[in-house]
Amino acid sequence: MINKDKLLDKCEAMTLLCTKASSYWSFVKFCFNIPMVLTSSAMCIINSISEDANEIKIPNIVVNACSVLIMSLLSSIKPSEKFELFKKLSQQYMLLSQEIEMLEDNDEDYKNKINIMSMKFDNLIQDTSFEDVPSSFKSSVAKLYYDVDRYVPIQLNGAAGNMKKRSSREIRGVSNIGTLSENV
Repeated sequence: MINKDKLLDKCEAMTLLCTKASSYWSFVKFCFNIPMVLTSSAMCIINSISEDANEIKIPNIVVNACSVLIMSLLSSIKPSEKFELFKKLSQQYMLLSQEIEMLEDNDEDYKNKINIMSMKFDNLIQDTSFEDVPSSFKSSVAKLYYDVDRYVPIQLNGAAGNMKKRSSREIRGVSNIGTLSENV
């Protein structure tokens, strides 16, 4: 059976991760937009200063080349698309978290509802491009949740290189379970 608290923790962790990723890609987008504005302004100024086209030929070529380079980097990196994707995912994870919180344990249709919410979470996880999230964000979110002993999605657990330390008693308990099943 699906644990409501576990699903809620994972959903909240993903909300935080997607919010951080959205902010990051918004900043990247902003950093690309500044040079675009500057090159466009420079081209306008260069073209309006001189009456002789031959005088501005080389500066015009340089500014155009810079502008094209920035635009090709923008189309290659696609920070606007990544910003929108993570913004949308953050909102969807937040809505799912709210749905999970409102779910009552004594609801007669609890099992079906929690299964549907679990499938929604799995679908959102599949839509999340973890390779576009900086590793530092993955690590910080995983650490934040480990520090307060909350559940973390598997994508943040192993993929970010974070492993929760177990006490030797927990490890002995696991090894005892293995020997018990061998004796049966």
